[in-house]
Amino acid sequence: MSVLVFVELDEGALKKSSLEAVYYGSQVAEQLGTTTSALVLGEAAPDELAKAGRFGAGKVLHAADARLNDGNPMAYAGVVAEAAGREGAKVIVLAKSSLGDAMAARLAGKLKAGLAANVTDLPDLSNGFRVKRSIFTGKAFAFTELTAETKILAIRKNTITPEETEADAPVESFQPTLNDADFAVRVTGTEKATGEVLLPEADIVVSGGRGMKGPENWAMLENLAHALHAATACSKPVSDLDWRPHHEHVGQTGIKISPNLYIACGISGAIQHLAGVNSSKVIVVINKDPEAPFFKSADYGIVGDLFDVLPRLTKAVEGK
Repeated sequence: MSVLVFVELDEGALKKSSLEAVYYGSQVAEQLGTTTSALVLGEAAPDELAKAGRFGAGKVLHAADARLNDGNPMAYAGVVAEAAGREGAKVIVLAKSSLGDAMAARLAGKLKAGLAANVTDLPDLSNGFRVKRSIFTGKAFAFTELTAETKILAIRKNTITPEETEADAPVESFQPTLNDADFAVRVTGTEKATGEVLLPEADIVVSGGRGMKGPENWAMLENLAHALHAATACSKPVSDLDWRPHHEHVGQTGIKISPNLYIACGISGAIQHLAGVNSSKVIVVINKDPEAPFFKSADYGIVGDLFDVLPRLTKAVEGK
């Protein structure tokens, strides 16, 4: 019996969040006294796949069929179920993501498995199988006991700090049984976010609100993001005004993120925005209004004009 970890690809590269899941899976495997197998679907270079070993995978199963390049959740659920059966895996781990959510729900149905999402810690095996989960958009935690024979754990991003080694994993070809029914739903196109650092995977996010006063002022925010190797984001009013693209909108109706550092510039802190960012480990708020609601949720606050603060902060980061 092994722990099976589903690994997502981004243009042939292992996603950071999936490497966190691999490390998590290796720790669960250690608790259970077994090994970790990583499953990768779609085309990727062997050297890239072998990197999963640096985060604890004992081996990598690679299904290289080109039909699996598009992230089809129906097809993926069938392949992961087949791999779990061949490996005898009773614990399946993946990163929580839009693809992971769609695939995991179908997989749970196929395997009659228990599914826990937003998992933030290793399971407690002292009396059954209990996991800690983030709920209510990060405002609380729940402890959930999984009693099904097969268990699926979707790990919240940036909650696991992996330890990287220099050990590569052997890569084995995995040829699943695919049929037309697996592709009854087809992915006809994908619109991907652009930028130096993609928002869902970012450790640091610099975000702007209406306090930026207009799209022409976004360069100063982007300069800070560049200096910090961070992703950029925005509040809903900003995307509604078309100052920034909608894929940068974070909040209750946008992307929900959990970076290690979230810097909010000129954002008042409406509850809808907080719902998407309050899982951040550290929140820094920059606002000239000392009564801005966001300061109540901030770990650090700067009361000042962002048009003065941002350039100074960028220079400090750059060491100038």
